[in-house]
Amino acid sequence: MLTGAITNAVAIVIGGIIGTKAGKLIPKRHSDLILVCLEIVVLVLGIGFAIKSANILIVVISLVIGGLIGESVDIDGRMQKLGDAVQKKLKTEGAGIPSAFVATTLIYCVGSMAILASIESGIQNQHSIHYAKAIIDGLSAIFFASTMGIGVSLSAVPVLLYQGTLTLLAGFVAPYVTNEIMTEVSATGGVLLIALALSMLDIKKIKVANLIPALIVPVFLILSGLF
Repeated sequence: MLTGAITNAVAIVIGGIIGTKAGKLIPKRHSDLILVCLEIVVLVLGIGFAIKSANILIVVISLVIGGLIGESVDIDGRMQKLGDAVQKKLKTEGAGIPSAFVATTLIYCVGSMAILASIESGIQNQHSIHYAKAIIDGLSAIFFASTMGIGVSLSAVPVLLYQGTLTLLAGFVAPYVTNEIMTEVSATGGVLLIALALSMLDIKKIKVANLIPALIVPVFLILSGLF
């Protein structure tokens, strides 16, 4: 049942390793340009998700509630500490691993594809969507890691936990995953990607990881009948 989620995680690890090795061969001015291009792509991807919302009020309320929860738990700080611990273990310098870990975790977990892939694996024991996502994530990991480093591979852990949990709970989750819920969850995730891109581009520093709980709020808002 977890074959798809595991494949996706392994693809990210392999892509991250390949990208890290390849990145050492790329001149800094070229890698800087590649990173800016990737950051712009994240921004465009986020806008594409966000504008599909059919009720922007759901997105706004979800971000506020999710942000309050995330700040209380300090998800961003915990993820940064994990990245720092790995960086210290590997004896590398700079802030590369924590920032790459947080950024790519959000990129790979946000969006409806991860949810649909997990439901397909959990209910039908078929993994076609997961395999397609594995290819996409693996290839993008090469490009991200070529400029952001090995921290990209670390994101495979939360991706596996997130998609693996959804897969195991698929039978319970699937009846509630309506098109409306998928749209608003994706739109909320799109705003998170926009915030991530702004932070990566040094336009505005945002603790985007603290907004992660916002992704589940639309589910409760819609199922409660409030919207």
